[in-house]
Amino acid sequence: MAQAAESVITKHGRDATRLLQILIDLQQALGYLPPAGISAVAAGLDLPRARVEGVAGFYSFLHLEPVGEYRILFSDNITDRMLGSLELRDALCRKLWVEQGKLSEDGLISIDVTSCTGMCDQGPAMLVNGLPITRVDHQRINEIAELVRTRVPLSAWPRAFFHVDDNIRRRDALLGQSFVSGSAIEAAIRLGRDQWIDEMRASRLRGRGGAGFTTCVKWEACRDAPGSDKVVVCNADEGEPGTFKDRVLLTRCADRVFEGMVLAAWATGANRGFMYLRGEYAYLRPALEAELARMRAAGLLGRTILGEAGFDFDIEIHLGAGAYVCGEESALIESLEGKRGTPRIRPPFPVTHGYLGRPTVVNNVETLTKTTLIALGGGAAFAATGTAQSTGTKLLSVSGDCAFPGIYEYPFGVRIDRVLEDCGAGDAHMVQVGGASGVTIAGYEFSRSIAFEDVPSAGAFMVFDSSRDPFDVAHNFVDFFTHESCGFCTPCRIGTSLLKGYMDKLARGYGAKKDLADIEWINRLLRNTSHCGLGSTAPNPVVDTLAKFRPAYERRLRTLDFEPAFDLDAALAAARRITGRDDPAAHLDSGDKQHTEGER
Repeated sequence: MAQAAESVITKHGRDATRLLQILIDLQQALGYLPPAGISAVAAGLDLPRARVEGVAGFYSFLHLEPVGEYRILFSDNITDRMLGSLELRDALCRKLWVEQGKLSEDGLISIDVTSCTGMCDQGPAMLVNGLPITRVDHQRINEIAELVRTRVPLSAWPRAFFHVDDNIRRRDALLGQSFVSGSAIEAAIRLGRDQWIDEMRASRLRGRGGAGFTTCVKWEACRDAPGSDKVVVCNADEGEPGTFKDRVLLTRCADRVFEGMVLAAWATGANRGFMYLRGEYAYLRPALEAELARMRAAGLLGRTILGEAGFDFDIEIHLGAGAYVCGEESALIESLEGKRGTPRIRPPFPVTHGYLGRPTVVNNVETLTKTTLIALGGGAAFAATGTAQSTGTKLLSVSGDCAFPGIYEYPFGVRIDRVLEDCGAGDAHMVQVGGASGVTIAGYEFSRSIAFEDVPSAGAFMVFDSSRDPFDVAHNFVDFFTHESCGFCTPCRIGTSLLKGYMDKLARGYGAKKDLADIEWINRLLRNTSHCGLGSTAPNPVVDTLAKFRPAYERRLRTLDFEPAFDLDAALAAARRITGRDDPAAHLDSGDKQHTEGER
């Protein structure tokens, strides 16, 4: 144990800021993080044991208890559920005689769920020891059960199991254009740092992660901040349910993504870069590392890039470990520093006080990729596409009830009904744009446009036909937010749990009109007092579906007055059977029931 910990710690230079990476590697070696391993890491890094265990306990892909030789996680996103993921999960549990969330008696396997694996275009999906398996069906469940029972190593499983399609359905300026590696960097160096910033300003490129902040403004703020050790971070922690565009860009356009990071470094004067890669995409890391090695060999990374004196910049890949909140830039930086991914209080902002207090630019994968178009074609040409406030094109991750799920690239301003027509969604009843934290669009709104000034989107575009219940969709999203709350602030920690409680109560058929009013109150609480965007946006799917699909909630109401969450008299039925009593004294009379409800 101690030897394994020492080996991993030495590999990472005994650097406490790499604590998360150390724990990931140690778990890879041991299967989980036993108490002795936690203690060895704490001693080796000269850190309090409580801090190491606190980090290990924060991330859902790190395990403080054994999880078996085979760790299977079914994607629990709403689109996977629509394709039968729950039934498939239960079938595998039955075949392998294991309960969900528990380790099998022989220590061989554990089966559970995870929020979203980024495979919504080819679900149902699962992760087996971190490797994705898509398009799961009952035949594949039978095959997996047999492979596990006979302890076949994962390396010997059929390669077809792990095939992931890109599913690019519509190409435009980015996906429809060939790219010569190094050409964007060469073009930006020819322009010079100042003129390159001018081209970025002319492009009016806005961040593609959802917030839509102007990229040039962020870069200039970092460039002008005091301090020479500046940092560029690529946010590849694509955790929003229904989003998978970054997965495709990292697979198809890794050179452009990394080149975008170099372009940001050229503009800001940064000398160090990180790609924060979500844990669900760990399988992409070998190919990404190979691309970095190729770029170093070609003089596109490292010292004196393309012969430009003083232009020194290199990139490291850091893995996430299953924490949606790390998609928020300050939480991501905390995680990069080897801490729990708790969002910071701002100001100060990362552009002046980011990674280890240094000026730091954080851009998402699509944003950085788009900068290569600007370097090659110019800012004005880029701004000529899209709308006045939303320039360029947008990648949409289309999934759900449609014939052709996948990646669609459109100029900003495309109407929702055009997207629905292109993806073969003839019976669309509702669209969730921007993921769980985004906007619910009803049928009468399908003429609206994808743009920051109308319907903004980080990329998710989930389609639901008339057979789907809007309540069930919102319920799934609330479960997601409750699970992913980092727990730092009381409003979010308690508010998301309360919201889940009300949705669970409605789902069980015990709803009352007062519950809907209480949900509105929780919405105001979360929006106004949450520490970060997770809490403030968590009520969005409930509030939107309540406003636009209210009958989906009202048909679950049992009464207009108070209704308890369960029937206490019915709960006593088993006791009556055991005691052989069914007289009036063994039942709650109406007075007792009213008294009990009043106490509630």
